[in-house]
Amino acid sequence: MRFFVFLCSLVIYCKFSVAEPTTIRYVYNSSDLSYYSNGIQFPAPENDLMNPIVGELEERHKHPDMLWLRDLYDHHKWDGYATKMNNTRCKQDLLTYIKELYNGTSWATKIYDAAGRYYGQFFFGHDYWLGSHTLCQELSNSESNSEIPPFPLKFYMTKLRVNINRKLTPVTRQLNIGECIPASCTTNDLKILFSQEPKQGASINIIDIRPVPGDYSLLNDVKFTIVGGTAFAVGILMLIASIVDLFLKSKNKVKKDEPDSENNNSSPGGLKGSREFVINRNKRTNNYMVKLLLAFSAVENGKKILNVEHISKNALTCVHGLRFFSILWIILVHTYLEIFSVAGNKNLRILTERTFLYQTISNASFSVDTFFFISGLLVTITYFRAEAKKEKQTKDENTCHIIRTNTGKFSMMIFYRFFRLTPAYMFVLGVNELILRYLHNSSVFSPAIIDHITCSEYWWRNALYINNFFPQSEFCMLWSWYIANDTQFYIIASILLLIGVRSNRHLKAAACLIGVFLVASWVTTFVIAMKYDYVARVEEPFTLFDLLYDKPWLRIGPYLVGMIIGYYLFKVDCKIKMRIPVVASGWLLSLGCLAVLVYGLGRKGLVVPASAFYASLGHTAWGLALAWITVACVAGYGGPLNSLLSCKLLIPLSRLTYCAYLIHPVLMCLTSFLLDGPIHLHNAFAMVIFCGNAVISFLCAFVISLAFEAPVVNLLKLIL
Repeated sequence: MRFFVFLCSLVIYCKFSVAEPTTIRYVYNSSDLSYYSNGIQFPAPENDLMNPIVGELEERHKHPDMLWLRDLYDHHKWDGYATKMNNTRCKQDLLTYIKELYNGTSWATKIYDAAGRYYGQFFFGHDYWLGSHTLCQELSNSESNSEIPPFPLKFYMTKLRVNINRKLTPVTRQLNIGECIPASCTTNDLKILFSQEPKQGASINIIDIRPVPGDYSLLNDVKFTIVGGTAFAVGILMLIASIVDLFLKSKNKVKKDEPDSENNNSSPGGLKGSREFVINRNKRTNNYMVKLLLAFSAVENGKKILNVEHISKNALTCVHGLRFFSILWIILVHTYLEIFSVAGNKNLRILTERTFLYQTISNASFSVDTFFFISGLLVTITYFRAEAKKEKQTKDENTCHIIRTNTGKFSMMIFYRFFRLTPAYMFVLGVNELILRYLHNSSVFSPAIIDHITCSEYWWRNALYINNFFPQSEFCMLWSWYIANDTQFYIIASILLLIGVRSNRHLKAAACLIGVFLVASWVTTFVIAMKYDYVARVEEPFTLFDLLYDKPWLRIGPYLVGMIIGYYLFKVDCKIKMRIPVVASGWLLSLGCLAVLVYGLGRKGLVVPASAFYASLGHTAWGLALAWITVACVAGYGGPLNSLLSCKLLIPLSRLTYCAYLIHPVLMCLTSFLLDGPIHLHNAFAMVIFCGNAVISFLCAFVISLAFEAPVVNLLKLIL
């Protein structure tokens, strides 16, 4: 009871500690049309917004608004601007370029063509006037160009905010303009050129100008040495271990090792060490150091991941399908966010959000609830099954002995989980930071993800699995909030299981605590939603992120439902008989519940009281619907759906979902922000990109699992 009071106090403290974040580093203007175009782009630092470079408002050379916009930052006008520059070398190069541009010289025309300008669809969200960084660099290549510029070139990205007039731009628009100019010109020189542009009543604030690429060197980064060195060392270990493994197999003619009987764990995928692994390795050698080395064998670990035979009859095979399709749903959602960030026709996002099926994307946070449900289910049924196999203590145990024993068990459970999940997690975190640092230096886009800043300062929060209690602006690997929640729920579940396994009386106490946690989560979520006038709507799925979206009081419901179903399946030994009306009603209610939760918001969303109920009860309702699906499939009433979810081909993919969850946003950032220009947003194209993201995510997940996840599981089994 004291622990429960302490835990409640901690939750309340965390809630109020994050309710009003005091640090706001980066600002967004959600009323801006560029909220759709730059809402997930990296906005300018607040300090730069306070002191922008503002050109004087001029009425001379009055033109129609669209003609003025078309000619904005036209290089043909720079001959007059260049005379006001202090940089003599830059002035000379610019005047040479502009003179040859008027003369129609090939290299000068290509420089102009590689620079950014008005492309149309400005009033429909096209804010990327990027030109081409790649073509700007290619102009200096004498092999592909008959004429090359007489000076080296440099590409600059300019971020500015513009207002034409109140009628055409009632709110500020943010533009991203690429400029290919002589390398002798600096950012200050470009500011001088831009600040002389005639405004004819418009307002243009130059926020930031940066060279692409910048001065960051990936090879000189100490963290690259650490991450790269770790990957190289593990790769060498895998190579040596695989060679030794093949040699021992050939020498001793040992049969192929059997895979893990269930391969179910409490994370969204991963591997459980198997007893057969240790036994088979013992048969090959008695040298303990060789056994440790063989834990890194890519041959053996690869077989364990890909093997689909010898699945235990007690395994909950439908879980594999739930895992796989849930991670696909998550990748699909993140694919749309990826496309939104680099698409030129941003207005199509508004049109897409109006469609009925887009609610599949907007309400995809329930996919994470599926993982929570699976985690609670598996940790409970696995623990009770393991305890059932042990011999019961006949002698009376005093309180000190009980506390000491349970403390040891709890510590071992936490120790095992921490070291099983953390190595792969920290490796991906390091890779993610390096990639974002490289992208912010080399990309023509400005990613909103600031992990190159936050990860350096706050990585320890991820390592301690407490990052979800801090503001979004301080997040490292934003999507890792799920892992923090799941670990926190695992700690709570471990305590409840240690209590409940002792006797029926203790089991009832644990059940009461589960009920208290459920009610507390509902009430807390409802109060917060009402206090901040939360409105559930398609266009803003991440509303109140710091207060609700990633917090345990919103997400714990499906996990607790999973624990209840896990104990129920253990008690009945997965043998359930139901009548046809019950089965039909169960499927109708569960599928109807899932459909209402995903597609029930409508065009305008829900009103405030209904939104509060939706937020507080919706995630638990999702868990209840999955509970029926799991029970029906296990009991043999799943029909075609169970055949799909239990398909053996999904088992290897299910084992990789943890690593796929970790790495897929990193790959999306890399592939999208390395582009030379914007893409055209379309649902058909989004599906193609989604398929590519899914394939490459699972391929990389397989490599990470071979290198970090599977070896660590094997080492823990051997050491313990």
